[in-house]
Amino acid sequence: MAINNILGLFAHSPLKPLQQHSDKVTEACSLLVPFFEATFSSEWDQSEQVRLQIAETERQADSLKREIRLKLPRGLFLPIDRTDLLELVTQQDKLANYAKDIAGRMVGRQFGIPDELQEDFMNFLCRSLDATVQAHNVIREMDQLLETGFKGRELKFVNDMINELDIIEDDTDQMQIKLRRMLRQIEAQYNPIDVMFLYKIFEWVGVLADQAQRVGSRIELMLARS
Repeated sequence: MAINNILGLFAHSPLKPLQQHSDKVTEACSLLVPFFEATFSSEWDQSEQVRLQIAETERQADSLKREIRLKLPRGLFLPIDRTDLLELVTQQDKLANYAKDIAGRMVGRQFGIPDELQEDFMNFLCRSLDATVQAHNVIREMDQLLETGFKGRELKFVNDMINELDIIEDDTDQMQIKLRRMLRQIEAQYNPIDVMFLYKIFEWVGVLADQAQRVGSRIELMLARS
C-alpha cells in the first residue's frame, strides 16, 4: 500500500491508517525472535541482517506516523478526539523504536545471552511480545467498536482485552525478576560491564510489555472520553 493513499484510507475507514501503522509496529517487534535466535548461536552476520529488517520496518512505521499526523482530517467525525488518536499513534510507534534500539545495542556490543539463560530469556521475550500483539489486537478491534457507537458488548470485549494486557505485563515483571536472579548466580563468570549490559537488555525487553500496556491505557482513556 502506497503511503500517499492515507487520505483514501481515512475516507474508507477513519481507523484504518491507525491499524496499518500498528501492523508495521507489530511486525518490527516480532522480528526480535529471529534476531535473538541468531544471537544465541553467535551468528552476528545473520543478526545484523535481521536488525536491518527491523530498522527498515521501523522506518516504514515512522513514515506512516508522519503521514497520519499530516493528513488526519480536522473535520473527521468520530466519537473520539483527534488529539487522542494522534497520541495513540505516538505511543504505539514507540514499540517499533524500542525493538530497533534493542537490536542495535545487541549487535553493537556483540555479547549474547549466556547459554543457561537462553530458554528463560526467550520465554520472557515472547511473553513481552504477547503484549505487543495484544495491543495490536485491540487496535484491530476498534473498527467493530466504532460500528457499535463505542458501547455495548463490544465495548466490554475491548475493555477485557485491555485488562489482559495488564496480566501479560505482570507476567513479564515476574519473568524478569527470575532472569535477574539467574544472572546474579553466574555473573562472577563475566566482565562486570557485560553483566550490566545483560541487566539492561532484560530491562529493555520488559519495556516492550510496559509500552504495550501504555497503548492499552491510552485506548482505555479514549473510550472513557467517548
